[in-house]
Formats: sequence, C-alpha cells, structure tokens
Amino acid sequence: MPTVHFTANLQRHVACPTTTVEGATVGEVLAAVFDQNPRLRGYVLDEQGAVRKHMNVFVDGQQIRDRVGLGDAVTPASEIYVIQALSGG
Repeated sequence: MPTVHFTANLQRHVACPTTTVEGATVGEVLAAVFDQNPRLRGYVLDEQGAVRKHMNVFVDGQQIRDRVGLGDAVTPASEIYVIQALSGG
C-alpha cells in the first residue's frame, strides 16, 4: 500500500502522521487519507478538489502532473509526500 508523508509545517496546523492506505491514483490515496482525517482535506485541496496553489504533492520523488483530477498513478510501494510550498523573500 502507498505510504503518505506530511511535512512538519503542515502538521503544525492539523495532526497528520505518516499513514499507509490503499489506492491506485493520487486521488484514491488522498481520499482514503481524508476518510481517516477529514479535517486535513481543506488544508490540501481547494473547494473544487484540486491541490491548493501553495501545496505540492510528490510521488516517488516526482511532482504530480494532474493537480486537478489527481489521476497520477501510484504503486503499492509508492512514497507520497504532501508538502506546503513556502513563498516569500
């Protein structure tokens, strides 16, 4: 099963420990995580279900391409990282 990791700066706002869930796409995996932790959804996805502008999702070291439909494929061995992108000067 894919493993999902959340950065410490996101964990300051909502409890989101590393978790392992089933899914064949980023969307399926994140849906399983949000089923366990509904409050986390609003931090990661916008109202339309797309990845928020200041969030990034990586699968096996590669940034996902489909930030709207979340259709990027994952494998049972995939490592998924959800990272709050920092901006500023």
